[in-house]
Amino acid sequence: WILLASMALSACALARGTVAPYGRYAAVKSFGVSWGAPIPGRLAWCVQELPSLLVPLLCLCRRGWRAPAAGNGWLLFFFLAHYFNRALVYPLRIRGGKPTPLYVAAAAFGFTLVNGYLQAGGLASPWAAAVDVDAFFVAGLAAAALGAYGNAWHDDALRKLRASSTDGSYKIPKGGLYEYVSGANFLCEILEWGGFACAARTTASWVFAACVVLNLGPRALHHHAWYREKFGSEYPAGRKALLPWVL
Repeated sequence: WILLASMALSACALARGTVAPYGRYAAVKSFGVSWGAPIPGRLAWCVQELPSLLVPLLCLCRRGWRAPAAGNGWLLFFFLAHYFNRALVYPLRIRGGKPTPLYVAAAAFGFTLVNGYLQAGGLASPWAAAVDVDAFFVAGLAAAALGAYGNAWHDDALRKLRASSTDGSYKIPKGGLYEYVSGANFLCEILEWGGFACAARTTASWVFAACVVLNLGPRALHHHAWYREKFGSEYPAGRKALLPWVL
């Protein structure tokens, strides 16, 4: 609940126009202050995502920690696979990524550290309840897998777009859900963890899904406004920020 409250406060600040200072906004002084020394993008991504991979694995080494049912095992495997990609594969594929301020990376590290323990605890601790493999589980896991694929596909589309630029400048994303929304990769990640929560039905998974919405929702709105300001009339007028035809 502390995670959810902190993300809600962050979302309120972001909704009021404050920009999270990383990526294309790394040079922005949110709240008028510096957010620490810049860390190379690849290193920052690896360090800040790694706890959600290592913490569950370390927990599983403790006595009494194991998935009590097949459903728990599949969900824990899905969670670990996501963070294996995010911490060890995705950073290696970054080309010309912007540096991340130290305090932003530290905040992300703290989140993934706590969240890794919460998800492992909800699925494989001695007090974890068995997850039923029913219609909700199948539908939720299918949505999560679809979201994970969509997130990876749209991230790859952005990476290829940047690579095609001779001067490393940004271009207008095209293809897939980018034809409808500016934050297609964010929408897919929201679907991923919403589906995960529907399948797991643990308090920890619902809190995580809510945190993803509170983090990525404002990020999509900022990206949309940034694209429209940068490209002006060239940017597709009918494209929304996060939800096709709606928002």
